[in-house]
Amino acid sequence: MSNNDVLLKVEHLEQYFKHGKRYIKAVDDVNFEIKKGEVFGLVGESGCGKTTTGRSIIRLYDITGGSVYFDGKRICAGIRPYKAAIKDAKMKYKNTFKELEEELKKNLTPELSEDAIKALQDEFKKKVDALTEELVAIVKENTELIKSAKRDHKNCNKDFAKFQVENVHKYYEPLLEAEKDPERLAELKKKYDADVKLASKDRIMNKIQMIFQDPIASLDPRMTVHNIIAEGLIIRGVKDKKFIDQEVYRVLNLVGLVPEHASRYPHEFSGGQRQRIGIARAIILNPELIIADEPISALDVSIQAQVINLLNELREKMGLTILFIAHDLSVVKYFSDRIAVMYFGKIVEMADCDELFANPLHPYTKSLLSAIPLPDPNYEKKRVRISYNPLASHDYSKEQPTMREITPGHFIRCNSEEFEKYKEELKK
Repeated sequence: MSNNDVLLKVEHLEQYFKHGKRYIKAVDDVNFEIKKGEVFGLVGESGCGKTTTGRSIIRLYDITGGSVYFDGKRICAGIRPYKAAIKDAKMKYKNTFKELEEELKKNLTPELSEDAIKALQDEFKKKVDALTEELVAIVKENTELIKSAKRDHKNCNKDFAKFQVENVHKYYEPLLEAEKDPERLAELKKKYDADVKLASKDRIMNKIQMIFQDPIASLDPRMTVHNIIAEGLIIRGVKDKKFIDQEVYRVLNLVGLVPEHASRYPHEFSGGQRQRIGIARAIILNPELIIADEPISALDVSIQAQVINLLNELREKMGLTILFIAHDLSVVKYFSDRIAVMYFGKIVEMADCDELFANPLHPYTKSLLSAIPLPDPNYEKKRVRISYNPLASHDYSKEQPTMREITPGHFIRCNSEEFEKYKEELKK
């Protein structure tokens, strides 16, 4: 996969929440990439960290650690690992210094000559200097990383707006120079000024939008559908009411609603229609990435198919890239190109859709697949549910698991012993 094809890159994402004196690791060391135009499915049971991952990417939460890159630009950065590295280095320095002191005291016996004592003290100083130099280097390196993370996290939107303004300048400069007619030149300058003003308020996060799980809770009951959908344009700085109306009606048509719906309130719609309003709100800013957080879980089965088909149509029409979060593997299989399986805040298996269903390796993935019902009475009578018990399935007392590529594009979280076992399983 070339870097040019990658739209979203998540590196070592951590999202911890403080609970009293301890931290709850909602998302812990999550890594994946999403290519342009791809639908990437993120599946797992309730509470595994799927929604938290989506909300962290779109910056509804400030991430604890790791980095998120959108179109090559870092949009989220956490500093916990860097602070932890400094803390660990200081602790290591303190403990090693104590050991060196104790060793020096032990070696300084009364019968030693002055030269021998001096040699021991010089050796001690040499070791302490090397230890101090190592500590200073670690502190300096991680302090710079903390500064860089804070700077990128804070300024990514400003940098993007600056970039957009430069693009507007490049576009209009030759047009302004070539135009000789005074009236058309004045009109062009007016349009140029308006576009510069709009570009200066543009944000990189406008390129990422989210469809929320609950279509009732995610829509303001005191706002009309028109105001709900137009809010993004207004916040961005668009003031042309005619243009706003046109865009609202355009996206309403795209999601299967009619302009007459614009004057109504959310409570006047069914669950499926409300979700269509949520989708319209997400696509009005022409985003490149949609984070769909279980967009069909609160809907009837018949409506679920309609919403999935709608997302498929929008993907083709608008060239959208989608992070599709769900717990229903049968839906994810139909809709996704690649799937990552998440358990307890970590990705345990990741592969192309067909590969994952044909060759599931991780016990948790097998457990999820065994839970999928089929409309076949004979199959259902024989279907055996596989239960997943991590304590019984894994022994990580000797070696901790890491993500490993077992076949091209198929990653699994395991240690060396399990890796060899999975290899043998694939050969059968």
